[in-house]
Amino acid sequence: MAKLVIKDLWASAQGIMILKGVNLEVNDGEIIALMGPNGSGKSTLAYVIMGHPAYKIEKGSIEFDGKELNELTTDMRARLGLFLAMQSPFEISGVTNRDFIKQALDKKETKGNKLISYYKFSLKLDEAIKDLEMDKDLADRYVNESFSGGEKKKNEILQMKMLEPKISILDEIDSGLDVDAVRIVSENINNLKEKNNMGLIVISHYHRLYEYIKPSKVVVLINGTIVKTGDSTLLDFIDKNGFDSIKREAGMEDEITLLETCAFKVNKND
Repeated sequence: MAKLVIKDLWASAQGIMILKGVNLEVNDGEIIALMGPNGSGKSTLAYVIMGHPAYKIEKGSIEFDGKELNELTTDMRARLGLFLAMQSPFEISGVTNRDFIKQALDKKETKGNKLISYYKFSLKLDEAIKDLEMDKDLADRYVNESFSGGEKKKNEILQMKMLEPKISILDEIDSGLDVDAVRIVSENINNLKEKNNMGLIVISHYHRLYEYIKPSKVVVLINGTIVKTGDSTLLDFIDKNGFDSIKREAGMEDEITLLETCAFKVNKND
């Protein structure tokens, strides 16, 4: 049973404290909607979970399947079964999408099983590309190079489908996608969740994504702290009222402006 446990997590970047005592648990098969205003620390939390070197854990712990991750590198965390679909995917010139995904799959923890043959890999890749309604030639182009915004986001989900992680973090996977593409991407995410009982942390500002990927819990992060949790009805409240009343309830109307300034300073250099 896959389980991600975050305990009293404090994290900083360039001397700026961004996460301030985050506590969160994600079980396999569970969908967590992570909501919050811009600059509240949502992407930072995703990066810290995956071990981004620009961020420093000052206090607390991250555990996955009972193993502490604090000192593990990003690739080690990925091999254990964690995956991050990034908000702004990188371009990798000179490396084809096909080779990149095959190498990642080969490096994944196999628990004694033989590596997938290139033939079976190609069949699986072709099927995944078809499921996502992507152009076939994207497999043999350099990773994300000259991809549209929507193609880059679909490519993140393509990697997820191929790697089949235990828990995935989706950071604004719907940005840059048109209405049809949001539906296609959501269907593929839901199918993989049902197939492998995958757990999900889903970050999005838009209610339409949650109409397809229905969360079992909604968590609101403001100023680096989780200030409210609830069921899907909390999504409806935020969609109608925004975050202002939640900020007032948490006493953070003034603090969030400062955090947004600090977060911009950090993220522009990532």
